[in-house]
Amino acid sequence: MLLTSSMLIQSLSDYANPACRLERLVRDGKYIRVIRGLYETDPKTPGHYLAQAIRNPSYLSFEWALAYYGLIPEAVPVFTSATYITHRSKMYDTPFGHYWYRDVAADAYPYHTRMIKENGYTWWIAEPEKAICDELYIKPPVYSLRDMEDMLFDDMRMDESELMRIDIEIVKQLSVLYGSSNVKLFSKVMEKMMG
Repeated sequence: MLLTSSMLIQSLSDYANPACRLERLVRDGKYIRVIRGLYETDPKTPGHYLAQAIRNPSYLSFEWALAYYGLIPEAVPVFTSATYITHRSKMYDTPFGHYWYRDVAADAYPYHTRMIKENGYTWWIAEPEKAICDELYIKPPVYSLRDMEDMLFDDMRMDESELMRIDIEIVKQLSVLYGSSNVKLFSKVMEKMMG
């Protein structure tokens, strides 16, 4: 179970020094410090359950979500998440894994994410179309359909059969919101492929 330091301090209020008692409980392994002010009780908790709690607002996206959906073949060892308006990327190293947060376009941020409830945890992830658009948004721009195809299939190693399952209408909606030439070109490539 995920707990904040204020929740724990309150539960330890019978002790003369609740903060010291909390530190002792952390040393004894009853609680695992995820980041400052955030603790987990179960050392086996999957890391993706904690991503949004570490940095909020955020949702899992980019390469981690692409691997989760089977759009790229590689396993991704870092939990990559999207945020907005921070104007910088941020990395956290925790006992549960490495977390990387990057900005996406604020206009596109609130659309096409899904909430998943699992084992008492709630976590958010970009839908497949959104995860692709987020990843393309942070890549250096390309300027032709051929270059976009090379980026998708050679650089990102996208699975073409999985890519054909995405919803082109969602991609078209998102291409307007990102203000990114890469996302617009991706929309055109998908129209051509599904044409």
